[in-house]
Amino acid sequence: MGRTVPAQGRMPFVTLFDGGAGDGPAQVKMIVAYDGTEFSGFAHQPNQPHVRTVGGVLAQAIGKILRHDVQLACAGRTDSGVHAWGQVVSFPSEPGLDPWRLQTAVSSMLGPEIVVRAAELAPPTFDARHSAQWRQYRYTIVNRPVADPFRDRFTWWVPEPLDLRALRLAADPFVGEHDFASFCRRGPEGSTTMRRVLASQWVDEGDGVLRYEIRATAFCWQMVRAIVGTLVEVGRCERTVDDFARLLVAKDRTRAGPTAPPHGLSLIAVAYDGILAGPQ
Repeated sequence: MGRTVPAQGRMPFVTLFDGGAGDGPAQVKMIVAYDGTEFSGFAHQPNQPHVRTVGGVLAQAIGKILRHDVQLACAGRTDSGVHAWGQVVSFPSEPGLDPWRLQTAVSSMLGPEIVVRAAELAPPTFDARHSAQWRQYRYTIVNRPVADPFRDRFTWWVPEPLDLRALRLAADPFVGEHDFASFCRRGPEGSTTMRRVLASQWVDEGDGVLRYEIRATAFCWQMVRAIVGTLVEVGRCERTVDDFARLLVAKDRTRAGPTAPPHGLSLIAVAYDGILAGPQ
């Protein structure tokens, strides 16, 4: 007899606890993908219950399945409209929890808008945010005269021709440890805009699709979108590569270009102990 699949949004009928799944304290670690279009970012807004966020919806679903509230830690607090393929979340586990069954139950409730791509039990000291070694974001641009309605939800359409060689040259100086004040919104008093970038490159997928990949130990608020918005000005020949390099030294957000739209950005991967989290 086939397994009954619950209707979307209904409480799945699964047994989540199994004595063979481990009987000590642990953290549940989940790799989550989501379409961020209809969400006001990831971070839960407990003082604004009518604001729909990825973290709030996900925590509510997990809490309904486990029958108790959960507090999620996440690797990257994505902004409104930003997507994820490799977001990582964690929360304390009760003994004996079967992560695969929880993964299936959550995805049945929330998919396809939010899906859990993988789940496992991690050591009790694991924290999705503080244990991460690096994060990788991807920004995708459709650079053609005519927009693509099938890609529009996840890409930025730039109709003007972009100089790919200039884009690549301008992206190179980011690698290393720098003050990214020219590309970050002002954070709380006492916060720093120093960040260490491990990789910064453009990939030509063909057919006018350009992909910017940036990997860093951490990012500041809207950093990737500010970088992309300014890089596009270089690609349009509105700035020179030398002008762009001087922006790092300027440490002045008003000197850089506009913030690129959120829908072209995705959190792609997070690494722990040098290993990418979850299936790629």
